[in-house]
Amino acid sequence: MPRRSTALDRATPEAIALTALRILDEEGPGALSFRALADRLDVSHATVQRRCADLAGLLDLCTEHLAAQLPEIPAGTDWAEATERRFGALYRLLTAHPGLLVLRGGRPWLGRQLLARLVEPALADSVAAGMSAAEAMTVYRRMYLLTLGSAAFVDHRDPGAVTAASRAALAALDPAEFPVLSGGLAEVLPPLTDHEVYYGALRQLIEAARPAV
Repeated sequence: MPRRSTALDRATPEAIALTALRILDEEGPGALSFRALADRLDVSHATVQRRCADLAGLLDLCTEHLAAQLPEIPAGTDWAEATERRFGALYRLLTAHPGLLVLRGGRPWLGRQLLARLVEPALADSVAAGMSAAEAMTVYRRMYLLTLGSAAFVDHRDPGAVTAASRAALAALDPAEFPVLSGGLAEVLPPLTDHEVYYGALRQLIEAARPAV
């Protein structure tokens, strides 16, 4: 007869991360709690807390789960191509889970998976391409901040709602005080939810930082 699964068997770090992200995606950041997780996993509140200690630990589990999905770029890949692939993948992961960004706020992302999948290889590639360690870190930081800010600016999962809310706010402005915003809605609104705005900015940063051959 197979051994019955224990509470800790059900509440693995992977299961906790998946369930937490599901709550964030379905119900928003305000719905995430140890009790909500425990109910979905059918374990006790204490079991969840034993796995991740506090909210910071829980968010770290979620971040590590997502970071493990970042691509491993083959050695010898062109620096610019590798850089765009890495940060583009990070952008797609972050825009898929905006609730996680809300809760993490300005906390640093220093989990082993993120360091191994993104930070270390990005820096190593830049150094191998001819940058100093300081130059490589500066380039990384610029692209990371662009990616994080672009993902956090709006909820890209519901562009229609973002556009509607922005349209209502801009339509209420006094045209005499805000002539461009109130008079150019058709031109001003689309870039708010256009992913190409991010990708275009990323490519500009990559081109500006491309090491001299």
